[in-house]
This record gives sequence, C-alpha cells and structure tokens, in this order.
Amino acid sequence: MTLIYPVASNSVHPPRLSPAYRSAIKRAPTKPLIPMRHTLSELTGPVYGHETVRAHDNDLTIQAKGEPLGERIIVHGYVLDEDGRGVPNTLVELWQANACGRYIHVVDQHPAPLDPNFTGAGRTQSDAKGYYKFITIKPGAYPWGNHHNAWRPAHIHFSVFGHSFVSRLVTQMYFPGDPLFPFDPIFNSVTDEKARARMISSFDPENTQPEWALCYRFDIVLRGRNATPMETR
Repeated sequence: MTLIYPVASNSVHPPRLSPAYRSAIKRAPTKPLIPMRHTLSELTGPVYGHETVRAHDNDLTIQAKGEPLGERIIVHGYVLDEDGRGVPNTLVELWQANACGRYIHVVDQHPAPLDPNFTGAGRTQSDAKGYYKFITIKPGAYPWGNHHNAWRPAHIHFSVFGHSFVSRLVTQMYFPGDPLFPFDPIFNSVTDEKARARMISSFDPENTQPEWALCYRFDIVLRGRNATPMETR
C-alpha cells in the first residue's frame, strides 16, 4: 500500500454523531479530537493475532459436535488497497447473530433460541492475493430497541487487522435486497448511496455449491474513494 493517506477515504465513513442512531448521541465526542502521535511500537507491530489462526477457524459450521441450524452460506472476497491490489496476510475476523437473530452474549436477551452448535465467530488470513473465505450460517434479523419496531437487517460484522493493533478497521456486510434497509439508522448513517452499496454483498452463483450452500461475494477496500465504509465509533 502507498504511504500517502488518501483523504478521499474520509468522506465515505459515517459521522461520529448520527442522531437517528441513538447510541451515537452518548458515544460521539462533543469536543474536537486531539491527534495522538503514534510511537514506533504502534506503527510497526507486533502483528496482532495472526499466529493463533487455525486451519478451520474460517468454518463456523464445524466448531461444535453437531451442525448449526439455519441456511449454510459461503462468504468470500478480497481485501484490497485503494488501487485494487490484494492485501496479503491480513487477519480477517467476523462475528454475527445466529439464524434466529441472537448472539451468544449475556447482554442479548432477545427471546429467540440460542444454537448450542453455533458460536457466531470465526477468523482467517488473506492469502498472497488478498483472498479470504468463510463458511457460516446466514444470520437472522433482530430487534434492537433504538426506536419503535426497530429491527437490524441481517448482517455480519467484519474486522481486518494490519500489522499492529491500531491498524484495525471494522465494518458490516449486508445481504442484497433486504427490506429493512430503509428503516435502519446504522446502515443509513453512511450518507453516500454508492458507499452504502459497498457494504452490501453480491450473490455469487458461480461459487454457489449445488445442494450445499449459496455464496456471497464481499470485497473489503481499505481506503481511497472506493473504500468500504468503516465504523468510526
């Protein structure tokens, strides 16, 4: 990747304060941010977590004794820089709700069943060309209490790490044609329509496996005018 930061990246990300997303009101800073100079250790490493990735950590359907319930899917794509080049050896993590729209977390008390065979978390490394792949279960929508009858569209959280902990980016992947898009203030906190579209995966019939799993393509562009919108909170 080039050493010059393309400022065009800044316009695609959501603002820190999005009033329709009520949690942002309490989280957003009210005073100007103070830039903190990075030290050598923050800029150079160590690489965070790569050494602990195991061969099948990218398959969320084989992490327990039985298969999880729900629609099995393949999610794959490339981690790219602003010039469309693959970024190799990137730590890619995901977490998500189960097929019923519930996370394995003490805070999530949504009255939907937990799946004992689904952790909702996986990780992998991009290869020499920046390619990554996960096998998982399509998540369900869930209520989240932001406003009356508020439901989050089905989504998967993605985290990508560079060569140090401070070079982490987090985004969300959505599924095409979701009817909840117009009603979700988190999705719509990205005000640029073209940028929002870059958070929506595309159905990939060529890599769908007959009688086994549908496939979705989701490329993650780290920066530049075509950057994937990233969470700023």
